[in-house]
Amino acid sequence: MTTDLPGRLGDPDLTIGTDPRADPRMVAVLTGLGIDGHADGAPLTPDAPREELLGFVEAVEVGFEGLFTALAQGSPPLDGVTSEVVTITGDGGHDITLHVHRPSGVEGPLPCIYQVHGGGMVMLATAGPLYTRWRLELAAAGAVVVGVEYRNGGGVLGAHPFPAGLDDCAAGLRWVSSHLQELGATNVVVTGDSGGGNLALALAIKAKREGWVDEISGVYAQCPYIVGAWAESRLPSLRENDQYWLNRSLFPLLAEVYDPEGANAAEPTCWPHRATVADVEGLPPHVISCNELDPLRDEGIAYHRLLLKAGVSSVGKINLGLCHVGELLFRGALPDVYLAAVRDVTGFARSLA
Repeated sequence: MTTDLPGRLGDPDLTIGTDPRADPRMVAVLTGLGIDGHADGAPLTPDAPREELLGFVEAVEVGFEGLFTALAQGSPPLDGVTSEVVTITGDGGHDITLHVHRPSGVEGPLPCIYQVHGGGMVMLATAGPLYTRWRLELAAAGAVVVGVEYRNGGGVLGAHPFPAGLDDCAAGLRWVSSHLQELGATNVVVTGDSGGGNLALALAIKAKREGWVDEISGVYAQCPYIVGAWAESRLPSLRENDQYWLNRSLFPLLAEVYDPEGANAAEPTCWPHRATVADVEGLPPHVISCNELDPLRDEGIAYHRLLLKAGVSSVGKINLGLCHVGELLFRGALPDVYLAAVRDVTGFARSLA
């Protein structure tokens, strides 16, 4: 029976295509792609053999990249940005690729945005169509942008569980910090979405522990995935928005691939939702941006409130009518939403320069 409760809490039959809160432009795109109904559940459980879990993640990655390629076809041409690739050496002696973008013909030092791609920490690539376009847009808006190709917990680039990806992100960030003058930048703001939001938040906690947090001027996390396998009762969005593009049964599988057997279940740099006031005290300013129709919405809100409790400057946002990372997905259909996100991230970085 339908009640006054939002989403599937009030009506279990609602889909992202029929929820009255959903942006109709977004719904039109999802309907055209045939994904406006209930998202499929995971075909495995977290205790499946690891090779099966890794195979599942690779298949999901291929599907997502195909979706992002289709969505990118609606984007207008973008000029005025120069790009280069820099390769640095990680702590384990392996290569880490950094994609560097600058606006053409802009003089004077600019803020630097260090961008960490999403994918649940286990899939997707910095060089993929979604994140390449996002970095180019940020650069065109007046920033030096550096995207890091870190080692995922799974996927086509290989399986490297926590803390490999976080360590790569830290190595790239410290390289950027030590090359600000060469890059023509004044300061570094870290940003990431979904799993990249996890890593962005974790980087700040890691930097504080290790004594280099002053190298980060701010953190902007979009729809962060920080709870892992736990479907906590204090996070009703996991039920309210379940199967709205994302099925929450996927999260325990991603968590198992990233953190096998939950070995780091209580570690805040693995799962920032586990952070305490003591873990986050003294961190730089944050923005935590969440989406109304995202199963992950409430974990981001909870982290924002933790930051405020610890005395950290934090701005919390809820983007109405959007699915998980919807502000990045629909450049063609929702240009006003997309460009507002660009302005918000670059404006935040500029305000801290």
